[in-house]
This record gives sequence, structure tokens and C-alpha cells, in this order.
Amino acid sequence: MSGAGEQRPGDAARRALRAARGRGPETGGDGVAPDGGEGERAERVPRLGDAARLALRVTAAAKETERRDAEPEAGVVAEQAEQAAERVDQADTGASTAVRPGSRPGDVAREALRAARAEARRAEEAAAAEAPEQSPARPVRRQPSPSPSPAPASAARGRTARDLKQFLATAFRMPRDEAEPETSEPAPEPDSVAVTDPPEPDPPAPAPIATPHLPRTMATPHRDTELRRTFPSLPPRTSAAASDFAATWWGNAWVRALEEGALDVKRLARGRGYAERGHVDAITVTPGLVLAYVQGSRPRPYRVQLRLRTFGEDEWERLLEAAADRPADIAALLDKELPQTLADSGVPLLPGPGELEPRCSCPDFGHPCKHAAALCYQTARLLDADPFVLLLLRGRGEREVLDALSRRNAARAARERRPAALPGVRATEALVPRQLPPLPPPLPVPAHPEQPPVYPGVPGGPDPFALDQLATDAAARAHALLATGHDPVGDLTLWQDAVRLAAARPGSGLTASTRALYATLADAVGRTPGDLARAVAAWRQGGLEGLAVLEEPWDPPAGRFDRARPLLLAADLPAFRPWHNHLTHPGGHLQLRFGRDGLWYAYESEPGHDDWWPRGTPDLDPVGALTGLGAAEDF
Repeated sequence: MSGAGEQRPGDAARRALRAARGRGPETGGDGVAPDGGEGERAERVPRLGDAARLALRVTAAAKETERRDAEPEAGVVAEQAEQAAERVDQADTGASTAVRPGSRPGDVAREALRAARAEARRAEEAAAAEAPEQSPARPVRRQPSPSPSPAPASAARGRTARDLKQFLATAFRMPRDEAEPETSEPAPEPDSVAVTDPPEPDPPAPAPIATPHLPRTMATPHRDTELRRTFPSLPPRTSAAASDFAATWWGNAWVRALEEGALDVKRLARGRGYAERGHVDAITVTPGLVLAYVQGSRPRPYRVQLRLRTFGEDEWERLLEAAADRPADIAALLDKELPQTLADSGVPLLPGPGELEPRCSCPDFGHPCKHAAALCYQTARLLDADPFVLLLLRGRGEREVLDALSRRNAARAARERRPAALPGVRATEALVPRQLPPLPPPLPVPAHPEQPPVYPGVPGGPDPFALDQLATDAAARAHALLATGHDPVGDLTLWQDAVRLAAARPGSGLTASTRALYATLADAVGRTPGDLARAVAAWRQGGLEGLAVLEEPWDPPAGRFDRARPLLLAADLPAFRPWHNHLTHPGGHLQLRFGRDGLWYAYESEPGHDDWWPRGTPDLDPVGALTGLGAAEDF
């Protein structure tokens, strides 16, 4: 309810805006009052739009009061707006301070912005104090801007600087260990600054440089393919005193290629020490390249490379052809061995002196440095375990090489199995009865069995002398079977065959080697070595029948056994006591045993002991069997 002579709130706002615009030429382009004294800083009020926005807020507060109380006082509101504009004008012209010479434009702007904020707050407080006297409306409050203004350019530049420093701090960080969770600081959120009260941007703090974390290993086996293989770190060597670092001839050839092309022997010795102590991390092998990290004297390991020339297509063709010509070479490769014939097939599979090209991230310019030498020594141990690593270095993986060899072998086998053209035969001709030619006569039987080959002794293996004895016995049995058609020992029991083998051992007496043989055979048949020795004496006395006389007492029929006692008495010998087929001397030291073959076998024992051992030669006459023992002189 405003009269015709009263001013509308919009008019007051427009008038305040014109007044604010009219003050523009009174200040310099940098916001410094032209009349500022030397050494003083001029306080700037907000920009031209700030004064207008301030007047609009006051007007909006008045309109809200008018709507609620139904008694608007537009003149009072307009007067308040004019007063606020005058205060802004006074702050621009009278409350200025001098600007120091050489001050930055940003500093001048910040000082002026602070002065404008203080004056705006004073204007609002004055309007709020006068409003209750004119209407019971609530005091005018500051209203937030409907839309946030963009952040100051200095804050954006600060965030950009922080991001750049954070990136530079982490760009060259070593890869983290898989066991340790990787943490990262959250990205700073963009600052939101209100139009009416923008915060002063703080200078960006320098990003802390993180201490690089050194993982336990640089291995990335999850990235392995046919042409990329990762081998875990090898343990330290236990036999470091050996003269040869590698265990195979091709591993030592690799080491020689390094040592013959080296310029400093001392660096090689230090590199070998690094390799023996396990300072080389996981090794990655790709065609023409060996890569690993080697731990030196510093906490951060060094990145070391070994480069080797890869083969071309023509060289691979020659190498595969040479391997396909010799199936034994393929079998050796499958057994993880590198045959000498394949390495000497005309293609330089192993590197020569100077062909290895080492590179290292250390400041040492030696050729090679100790870190590269350590990697080369450890690569020799990889070649010991798997020669396909050498083929991968030359350009092809294990599966590709084996597939190529399989295709070549299949093609060769197909060509060799192609049947030749055979003449056809009619079925009537094939079924006609015909007289077959006689078989050719058998070859003559050799005069004696041949000597078997000599078997070398292997640590922990069988006795070469025992193997030679078994081979000689097998040759003799084969010769007898070929000549007579019968195997003389084919029907023996396990015990009898063991006795026969022990009796065939040359020499007499239980020597060290004989005792070992007797112990082995006795254990195989479940007897003692003493039983085997007694059985061997019986076998040597009369063969299989002599062994039966030793072990099998029997009751002979009347006849020759009964006539033996009178014959012994006629020879001035005492009366022997009979028992089954045994006749024992009364003194208990001589005995005669009658065999099923009709021969008498003499035995001896210590007097008073029942420990009978075969002695002498069997004879048809009982007195003749004792004569060889010198029994007549004893009685």
C-alpha cells in the first residue's frame, strides 16, 4: 500500500546500482584509490555487482516484512537502501588506506574485499536495528546466494599444484608388495565459495614425499605367456666352493661366454658372490632378453638386463632339421638335457664370447658390472634345470619348438610308411597247395659262451662284480640250452639256485666281498650266511646230490650200506655207529653219509660238537672216501 509519491523498492535498488556504477571511474584499474598516500593500503569494497546485490537483499527483506505484517513501509526500506549505498560510497572514498609500493594485485584485492565485507555487515546491522521501530517484522537476515559462484582462480591453481606434486611424488615409486595393501590419499574435493562470504584461499601445502616401499620380490608370474617366463628367486648355493658354477656343460658354456668377454675379473668375482648369496630376484626371460632386479649395497635394487641375439627363420629351420634327424636329441630335450650334437649342428645355440650384452641401472660402467655378472651366473643355473630357456632366448618358446618337431616327425613318418607297389596274386593261386622249402640248417653252437660286458660302478648302485657274475651265469645257461636244448638249473628251487650262485663265486674262504654276497643271498632266501656257507661246501663236494646228502637224511635199503661197516673194520677202523644213512666214528669227529647216487660223502666235526662240514671227494668205497682225510693215521 504505497502512495503515488512513495518510492518503490525496485526504484531504490536501481538508484543504488547507478550510484555504484558511477563510482567506477574514481578508482584505478587495479582497485587502488587515486588519492592513496605512500605506504598505505587502500581497502576496496566489493565489486559493482556486490553493491547491487546488497541493495536487492535489503529490498527483499522489506518485501517479506510488508507481506507478513500488511503494513509495508516502502519509504523506510528505500531510505535504508539509500543509506546502505551511501555507506558503501563512503567506504570506497573515505575508508581507504594506502597501498604499499610493489604490492601484488592479489594482496590489494584481498584487503579491499575484507573492507567491503566489514562495511556490508555494518550496514545490515544498522538496518536490522532500525526495522523494529517501524514495523514488528523480524530483523533482516542475510540470504544465501541462489547459486554458488565458482571457486576463486587462486584456489583452483592451488589444487592443480597439489595434484602435480602428488603425481611427481608417486610417479617413480617402486611397485608395492602384494601382501601389503596399497593406500592412497583421497582426492581433494572442489571448494565451494559463497558469493556473499567467499573464504580466503589458503596457500597449498606441499605434498609429503612418500618413502618408497621396497617389496620382497618384483616377480609378476601372472603376466607369463608362451614367450615370457618368470622364474622365482633361486636360493643361495650350498656348495659355493666348487670351481664350476653350473652343474651342466651347457650351463658352464654360458658362464664361459660371460667370463671370456669380461674386462674386469674382480667384478666377476663380486658378481659370483652376489649370485651365490641369493641377491638376484626373480628372473624374467623373453626372446633376446633376461631381466631381473639385483640387490646391491643400496636399499633399492638395480634393474639388470642381459641381451642375446635371436635366430632368424633360416637358422631355426636348420636347427629344427638337425633335431628332427636325430630322435635321441628330441628325447634328451624332453628330459631337460641339451645334447652336444644339437649344440654343434651348425647353428650357434650357445652364446660366444662378447655376444652377451649386459645393461644395468647402477652408475658402474664396467663391462659387465657386478650386478650384471650376478644375473648371468644365476641364468646359468636356470639353464641347468631347463635348456628350453636358451631356446626361448633365441626366439621361440618350448611349446612352439615341440610342436614344430612333432610336425616334422609326423611328416617324415608318413613318407617312410608309404607302402610300395606290390604285385597282386589271384586268390586261386594263393590257395593252391604247394610244397614249402625246407628250413635252413641252424647255425653252429659256439664253442663257449662269450664274455659279458663290464658294468661300471655307480655310487649307491648295485655291486658291479655281482652284476658281472649274474651276466656270466646267464650266458652259460643260454649256451647250455642252445647246445643241449635243456637248462640244467631250470628246475632248481630258490634256495638251491642261491647255493649254486654262491658256489660259483671264485676263490675260497669268506673274504669281505664273499661275505657281502653271502649276506645278500641268504637274506633273499631267509637263511643265515653260515647255513649258506655250509651248503656251498656241500655243493662243491657233490653238486645238487651233495646238497641233498647234507640236508635230507634217508633210510637206504639193505645191501651196500650194510656192507660198509665190515669194510671199515677190515681196514683197521673202529666200528662206526649207524643212523639212517649216516655212519659216525666213535670219536665223534668223522662221519660217512650214503647218497642216493650210491656214493659215500665224508664229513668232519670238532670232537664233541654236532657241527658237521663236508670234506674230501665222494667215493664208491667208504674207505676210499675216508682215505683222503688221513683217517688211517689217526687210528
